Amino acid sequence: MAKVTEDAGVRIIEGRKDAAAGKVSGEECKVKRGLKQIDRIAEEMRADAQELDEQHGIPVLHVDSLRRIGYPAWNVPEEYGGQGMPLTAWLAAQERLAQGNPSVALGIGWHMGIVHDLAEKRPWPEPIFADISRRIVEEGGLINRAAMEVGGGSPSRGGKPRTTAQPLAQGGYVVNGRKTFTTFAPLLQWFIVTATVEGTNDVIDLIIPREAEGVSIEWTWNMTGMRGTASHDLVLDNVSVPEEARVMLHSLEDVRRPNPYLLHIPACYLGIAVAARDEALSFSTTYTPPSLQHPIAKTAHVERLLGEMEVDLIAARHLLYGVAKEWETKGSEQPPQRLTDLVAVKTFVVQTALSVVDKAMRIVGAHSLSMDHPLQRMYRDVRFGLHNPPMEDIALQQLARRAVHVWEQAKRQSNGE
Repeated sequence: MAKVTEDAGVRIIEGRKDAAAGKVSGEECKVKRGLKQIDRIAEEMRADAQELDEQHGIPVLHVDSLRRIGYPAWNVPEEYGGQGMPLTAWLAAQERLAQGNPSVALGIGWHMGIVHDLAEKRPWPEPIFADISRRIVEEGGLINRAAMEVGGGSPSRGGKPRTTAQPLAQGGYVVNGRKTFTTFAPLLQWFIVTATVEGTNDVIDLIIPREAEGVSIEWTWNMTGMRGTASHDLVLDNVSVPEEARVMLHSLEDVRRPNPYLLHIPACYLGIAVAARDEALSFSTTYTPPSLQHPIAKTAHVERLLGEMEVDLIAARHLLYGVAKEWETKGSEQPPQRLTDLVAVKTFVVQTALSVVDKAMRIVGAHSLSMDHPLQRMYRDVRFGLHNPPMEDIALQQLARRAVHVWEQAKRQSNGE
């Protein structure tokens, strides 16, 4: 199947020229080279996406391919040997990977998003972040948060973890608990575990290595979509960690504050939408039913659906990359408008992706529901966007409250208050 090349995101990333010499900047060369490598790997991922889904497998080979090109270190600061890639470049790579296999894109996206966030905010003790960063560069190590729990409430809603950290008299903690939805669990070298300190209301982050005694993975992931994310349970049974494993004390504000690294989520679902559109184009431009003398792409009904899909994709892409670019240049200022922009992107892009996949399936017809057809897998995968943070109801509440605040503020100003 032919692949339609999208360049809206790339145009935002590229085009940086040296004004005096007229030469392509070093950063642009780095981005172009990296995206070319990502395109090759995305094609490899596309080839066995169906098999990985059916076997409920772990994408070890694809993760190894990403390690070979240094992708896990794209967001590691250059001072620690990483690529220090721009946010927009990384999102373009995530979108392309998702066109090949969204499970792999979402899984690696959590690792890279966390690294991006840590590199930008530096909330951890610098020696610990430096050590983790160097090991990501040298070993291709992967990291992810382990926050979700059965019955523990959503972390994005301020749910308090049932996982406990018992302080030891000599320093350090003993950690007990179970974490669900731990994406890429069998492939991770480190887990960022949220735990409640026994005897207090404090919620802390602990860095726990995979090889720590008492750490195990229970293979519980059995979902209809995103089957290749291997989001199994992390079990912590009397895991002893030193004092320096505690890297952060949480506050409710930290939990609820949107972060630019979460843009990898809409980038993933945009990738699914593009892949679905390509399937619709491939079918509609080659299928000619007995009742017609030309492919169905030339019929009014299909033309309308294809046109609507293009409008959806153009709008979603410009919103995603426009907000990302603005964060790149002005993110440190973090005005309230920029924060609401982030939640708006996720909400709009996921809604768009759901719509595009649905329209693609309408074009292809009943064949799209065959378990052998890529669109049925995209349909199952794209539904997961509704359950990735930030949740739609919280996002819409934030947007509504921001709109009311701006309106009331404007009214007071007009009344001279």
